[in-house]
Amino acid sequence: MTVNVLEIAGMHKSFGGLKVIDDVSFDVRKGSRTALIGPNGAGKTTVFNLLTGVYDIDAGSITVEGENITNVPAQDRVTVGMSRSFQNIRLMPHLSTVENVMLGQHARARKLGSLLYPLGMLPRNNWRIAAEEALENAGIGTYPGEVVANLPYGVQKRIEVVRAMVSDPKLLLLDEPAAGLNQVETGQLQELLERVSDQGVTILVVEHDMQFVRDLCDYIVVLNFGRKIFEGTPEEVHRDPAVLEAYLGTDDDTEAANAS
Repeated sequence: MTVNVLEIAGMHKSFGGLKVIDDVSFDVRKGSRTALIGPNGAGKTTVFNLLTGVYDIDAGSITVEGENITNVPAQDRVTVGMSRSFQNIRLMPHLSTVENVMLGQHARARKLGSLLYPLGMLPRNNWRIAAEEALENAGIGTYPGEVVANLPYGVQKRIEVVRAMVSDPKLLLLDEPAAGLNQVETGQLQELLERVSDQGVTILVVEHDMQFVRDLCDYIVVLNFGRKIFEGTPEEVHRDPAVLEAYLGTDDDTEAANAS
């Protein structure tokens, strides 16, 4: 029996008179690595913002492991097992690597005093130890005390993933994690996400790097102009005529580009 960690049903969103998400429905299977792809302006990041409560949906529902979170406030959605990274890095550049990861643990805080842990008030508290272990497990253990602003871009991208992971999510949302990375950095990110997946975390990723998507993901949902136009395995998506026309390009397009 297939178990879904996320179910989106009949999602609609408009800004003024512009409809940006139009009756979008899809499920994300528990334990899967699912990609959400489409041309620029297709509505991918808007879907993420609706899932995480940045925007309210106009109609439809969002369910995480059977719990309807459609009206749950944004700050509480992490407590139902959802965590995300952003297209643009949102680390605190003046803080160290380990301090940035500790900030991701705030969702588990139950006492006001524990919110001070990332500030270094208690140098060897449990949060710091857990953050250091998370960095070590992710292969970033050589940078715990480094100020994030001094680190390579690819390392910063992986730190964002670790920070999202320390809130112990069931579903990890990644918005263009491979953007701006070179081939080596992309490979390191893929290895980290495979490790995350092996821990039982479900991954939903927005990404334009189709080689990265094909190597990492086992299922793809395709948007165009705010509507879902196809979903299936990477092999099925790359054979679908509507997807080829809207996003991936046809063999004729490839031949013409090579000839120019």
